[in-house]
Amino acid sequence: MIAKKKGTESPGKSKRSRTNGEDLRRALDWILKDNMFANLRLHGNVSWTPVALVRLAVLWVWSSESSLVAAAKEAVVQLSQLFGNTAVGSYQALVGALRSYTEQLLPVLWSRLQGLTQECDATQWRIGLWLALAVDGSRVGVPRTEKNEQRFCKQKQKRGKRRKKRGRHASNKKRPGKVSHKSHYDPQAVGPQMWLTLLWHMGQRMPWCWQVGPSYSSERAHLLDMLSQHTFQENTLFCGDAGFVGYDFWRAIHDQSHHFLVRVGGNVRLLRKLGYVREREGIVYCWPDAAMKKKQTPLVLRLLQFHTPRGEVYLVTNVLQDRDLTAAQAQELYRRRWGVELQFRAFKQTYQRSKLRSRTPESAEVELHWSLVGLWMVQLLAFKEQVAAGEPCDQTSIATVLRIVRSIIRDESTVPARGQSLRNQLACAITDNYERHGKKKSRNYPRRKEEPSAGAPQVRLATQNHKEQLRQVRCLNNAA
Repeated sequence: MIAKKKGTESPGKSKRSRTNGEDLRRALDWILKDNMFANLRLHGNVSWTPVALVRLAVLWVWSSESSLVAAAKEAVVQLSQLFGNTAVGSYQALVGALRSYTEQLLPVLWSRLQGLTQECDATQWRIGLWLALAVDGSRVGVPRTEKNEQRFCKQKQKRGKRRKKRGRHASNKKRPGKVSHKSHYDPQAVGPQMWLTLLWHMGQRMPWCWQVGPSYSSERAHLLDMLSQHTFQENTLFCGDAGFVGYDFWRAIHDQSHHFLVRVGGNVRLLRKLGYVREREGIVYCWPDAAMKKKQTPLVLRLLQFHTPRGEVYLVTNVLQDRDLTAAQAQELYRRRWGVELQFRAFKQTYQRSKLRSRTPESAEVELHWSLVGLWMVQLLAFKEQVAAGEPCDQTSIATVLRIVRSIIRDESTVPARGQSLRNQLACAITDNYERHGKKKSRNYPRRKEEPSAGAPQVRLATQNHKEQLRQVRCLNNAA
């Protein structure tokens, strides 16, 4: 009788295939390493590891359950099945741990996800010379509870008491009252909402970092906070719409050796031919009267104008040399900036986070932070496989990616059919690329209101007074 060779298998047996759960575990292990949070300071009686808590938080926000408590229970079971252990066993314990450690976990996760994004495709990391980051803000609703209203709604100003009228028949004497006008535009949210300011990588179309606050927060203040809290690479270019304007705002970015490309409209006043630098086409100056009285130096900018189907677009940048940022590159960068709006739509509509479910401010912030992390992770998993398959990054279908990940979690013990592994499905999760022969919008669909264009900035010739003030500023700088 001839003995079988060592290592050979009988014809009826085949090599065991990986299950959906094993594919998902490998994907999570690619992102989350045990040594990532080595410098994290934990309380003395904590029995879980930071990476286990992050895994549980991600599975929690990936869940399709409508209730946060039910989603947490489901995530605990899923984590136990995938990794054999779990961090905490209840929704209250999960949210309590995330409240305490989210502030320390987020910067580590941001750095890790940014690094993996660059590793996946270094060719799209920079656009020309620039690490281009779009910035924009949006509001996210929260339940109308008393605590949420106190935290996220702007408090109403108390009206002063009316003076009592003198005289018995004073009410019969009607005098024309003074017509009151609002001194400034101060819109208020309908209900309690959180303000989210997002930095978004324009080359690889994924989040970079973010800042949250009450509904009346300033997106410009949020960006300045992120500039002071994070370290950005050399030649980082921030691209914003017409809301990111102002001398102090631009000066703060410029003084930190960063660059910006911002749309300007009729609310911006600029000077030309001031003589502060060598004059050439496109050079303008931002030097408002308040800065001039404080003896601050003018900010030198370059004004660019483009024609689009919806009208003229005016951009300013502190990149003065055309060889560093050409007009064609600036136009392309601003066109790509629209992707941050699509990211908000994916987060609020596709990911169903237009209104959060947490009834307290602390829990709402935790839910918002980890929902963004969870969405970023599924985008990164799809991005990795699609880059390997040669698919363009701008055709990723986030709805399909979410559906795939949730089905993998639901059927974690199933062995996928040939060609239906997690990697293969993510590589094919792209938008429709067929040629349309008709219009996509229906005939009677209500159209969005056409908003007026931002208009053209007010550019005027520098006067003799401006040049005299500039001479004084130069004398003070030379004396210092």
